[in-house]
Amino acid sequence: MATEESTVEKVEAGAADEESLVPTETETAHSGPDRIAAPAAMRLAAGQLAEMLNCAPGSVSALKAAGDGWLADVEVVELERVPDTASVMASYRVRLDEQGHLMEYARVRRYGRGQIDR
Repeated sequence: MATEESTVEKVEAGAADEESLVPTETETAHSGPDRIAAPAAMRLAAGQLAEMLNCAPGSVSALKAAGDGWLADVEVVELERVPDTASVMASYRVRLDEQGHLMEYARVRRYGRGQIDR
Protein backbone atom coordinates (compact mmCIF):
# COMPACT_ATOMS: atom_id res chain seq x y z
CA MET A 1 0.00 0.00 0.00
CA ALA A 2 2.86 2.37 0.81
CA THR A 3 4.34 1.86 -2.66
CA GLU A 4 1.01 2.69 -4.33
CA GLU A 5 0.76 5.96 -2.40
CA SER A 6 4.33 6.98 -3.23
CA THR A 7 3.72 6.22 -6.94
CA VAL A 8 0.59 8.38 -6.92
CA GLU A 9 2.51 11.19 -5.21
CA LYS A 10 5.29 10.99 -7.82
CA VAL A 11 2.79 11.09 -10.70
CA GLU A 12 1.00 14.09 -9.19
CA ALA A 13 4.34 15.85 -8.58
CA GLY A 14 5.37 15.18 -12.20
CA ALA A 15 2.12 16.67 -13.50
CA ALA A 16 2.69 19.78 -11.39
CA ASP A 17 6.24 20.10 -12.82
CA GLU A 18 4.92 19.82 -16.41
CA GLU A 19 2.36 22.57 -15.77
CA SER A 20 5.13 24.91 -14.63
CA LEU A 21 6.91 24.40 -18.00
CA VAL A 22 3.93 25.70 -20.00
CA PRO A 23 4.47 29.43 -20.63
CA THR A 24 1.81 31.82 -19.45
CA GLU A 25 0.05 34.18 -21.86
CA THR A 26 2.28 37.11 -20.89
CA GLU A 27 5.45 35.03 -21.31
CA THR A 28 4.53 33.87 -24.83
CA ALA A 29 3.74 37.42 -25.92
CA HIS A 30 7.31 38.53 -25.18
CA SER A 31 9.35 35.37 -25.64
CA GLY A 32 8.45 34.63 -29.30
CA PRO A 33 10.91 35.02 -32.16
CA ASP A 34 11.52 38.48 -33.55
CA ARG A 35 10.06 39.68 -36.85
CA ILE A 36 12.18 38.77 -39.88
CA ALA A 37 14.00 41.60 -41.66
CA ALA A 38 12.47 43.44 -44.64
CA PRO A 39 14.79 41.96 -47.33
CA ALA A 40 13.99 38.43 -46.12
CA ALA A 41 10.26 39.26 -46.07
CA MET A 42 10.48 40.43 -49.69
CA ARG A 43 12.20 37.23 -50.83
CA LEU A 44 9.81 35.00 -48.88
CA ALA A 45 6.69 36.80 -50.13
CA ALA A 46 7.77 36.48 -53.78
CA GLY A 47 9.02 32.91 -53.41
CA GLN A 48 6.02 31.52 -51.55
CA LEU A 49 3.53 33.23 -53.87
CA ALA A 50 5.38 31.87 -56.92
CA GLU A 51 5.18 28.39 -55.42
CA MET A 52 1.43 28.73 -54.77
CA LEU A 53 0.67 30.08 -58.26
CA ASN A 54 3.27 27.98 -60.08
CA CYS A 55 4.71 31.02 -61.87
CA ALA A 56 7.76 33.24 -61.61
CA PRO A 57 7.38 36.49 -59.65
CA GLY A 58 8.21 39.69 -61.48
CA SER A 59 9.01 41.96 -58.54
CA VAL A 60 7.93 43.12 -55.11
CA SER A 61 6.43 46.56 -55.67
CA ALA A 62 5.54 47.34 -52.04
CA LEU A 63 6.39 46.08 -48.56
CA LYS A 64 4.86 47.25 -45.30
CA ALA A 65 5.35 46.12 -41.72
CA ALA A 66 2.00 45.13 -40.24
CA GLY A 67 1.24 44.61 -36.57
CA ASP A 68 1.44 40.84 -36.89
CA GLY A 69 3.90 40.44 -39.77
CA TRP A 70 4.34 41.89 -43.26
CA LEU A 71 2.17 42.98 -46.19
CA ALA A 72 3.74 42.83 -49.66
CA ASP A 73 2.54 43.56 -53.19
CA VAL A 74 4.08 41.06 -55.61
CA GLU A 75 3.86 41.44 -59.40
CA VAL A 76 3.69 38.24 -61.47
CA VAL A 77 3.36 37.35 -65.15
CA GLU A 78 0.02 35.53 -65.47
CA LEU A 79 0.03 35.06 -69.26
CA GLU A 80 3.20 35.27 -71.36
CA ARG A 81 2.59 36.66 -74.82
CA VAL A 82 4.66 37.73 -77.79
CA PRO A 83 5.64 40.53 -77.84
CA ASP A 84 6.51 40.85 -74.14
CA THR A 85 4.53 44.08 -73.83
CA ALA A 86 1.33 42.10 -74.56
CA SER A 87 1.85 39.80 -71.53
CA VAL A 88 -0.78 39.91 -68.79
CA MET A 89 0.53 40.88 -65.36
CA ALA A 90 -1.13 40.71 -61.95
CA SER A 91 -0.47 42.33 -58.61
CA TYR A 92 -1.04 40.18 -55.51
CA ARG A 93 -1.29 41.37 -51.90
CA VAL A 94 0.56 38.86 -49.70
CA ARG A 95 0.36 38.69 -45.90
CA LEU A 96 3.19 37.01 -43.99
CA ASP A 97 3.37 36.31 -40.27
CA GLU A 98 6.32 37.57 -38.18
CA GLN A 99 8.43 34.51 -39.09
CA GLY A 100 7.78 34.93 -42.83
CA HIS A 101 5.19 32.21 -43.40
CA LEU A 102 2.55 33.01 -46.01
CA MET A 103 -0.81 33.47 -44.29
CA GLU A 104 -2.95 34.72 -47.19
CA TYR A 105 -2.82 36.25 -50.63
CA ALA A 106 -5.28 37.91 -53.01
CA ARG A 107 -5.05 39.29 -56.53
CA VAL A 108 -5.74 43.01 -56.36
CA ARG A 109 -5.07 44.07 -59.95
CA ARG A 110 -4.62 42.62 -63.43
CA TYR A 111 -3.08 44.62 -66.28
CA GLY A 112 -1.12 44.52 -69.51
CA ARG A 113 2.67 44.67 -69.12
CA GLY A 114 2.89 47.77 -71.31
CA GLN A 115 0.19 49.59 -69.32
CA ILE A 116 1.25 52.65 -67.36
CA ASP A 117 -0.48 53.75 -64.11
CA ARG A 118 -2.14 57.14 -64.32
